[in-house]
Amino acid sequence: MERLILVHGSVVGGRATWHAQLPLTGRFELVVLDRPGFPPNPPVERVDFEEDAQLVSGLLEPGDHLVGHSYGGVISLLAAASSPELVRSLTVIEPPATRVALDEPTVAEFAAGGEALYASAQIDDIEALLQRFLGAVGSTFVPPSPLPPDLEQGARVLAVERGPWEAEIPLDVLAEARFPKLVVSGAHHPAFDAICDALERELHAERVVLPGYGHAAQRHPDFNARLTDFVERATQSTSQTG
Repeated sequence: MERLILVHGSVVGGRATWHAQLPLTGRFELVVLDRPGFPPNPPVERVDFEEDAQLVSGLLEPGDHLVGHSYGGVISLLAAASSPELVRSLTVIEPPATRVALDEPTVAEFAAGGEALYASAQIDDIEALLQRFLGAVGSTFVPPSPLPPDLEQGARVLAVERGPWEAEIPLDVLAEARFPKLVVSGAHHPAFDAICDALERELHAERVVLPGYGHAAQRHPDFNARLTDFVERATQSTSQTG
């Protein structure tokens, strides 16, 4: 059975991010991570995509399929680049890897806005920070007030994250890696569209666009079928070349 490593992004942990993928349990072995700082783990003082990429790399076994959403997509890109020999396929969903497309004005504006938002964590209350973040990434989720404990902890993790605009994605290493890549976007935000366009181009990746679910394209009814098809083709290709 093929193993899928599912890496969540900001604010919410693995179970909430990948709830729609649970029906895939009968087809794949799902490893749903809860990164440091997210429930049920204790709070942390700092989150760094490079450290989390090392954590993910340490969990990889030969032939794993790596799937990352948002900030988790940045982590997955870095983890796959550091251990390409262990990865059978890589799927990323709207990673905010702004440095891959800073020549696009919408991406440069998005990166600057992200930097300002993270800086505001020093003065905003946690609910205001979360609301600003959700608006920035194009989420339609309206958080309850007061925040439930798990969501409050996730928002406090956001306040101590290293900004993803600092991430240097080794595009050359990933482009040369033999495993297939898939980039998924939701056609809702020009900056994410431009980032995904750049990744598709630079990594010679497949591209899937699933509109209607904002920044959470993995919740689209067609996502599981598209992911399953991609993983199965990647597995078949590897077995034929191996």
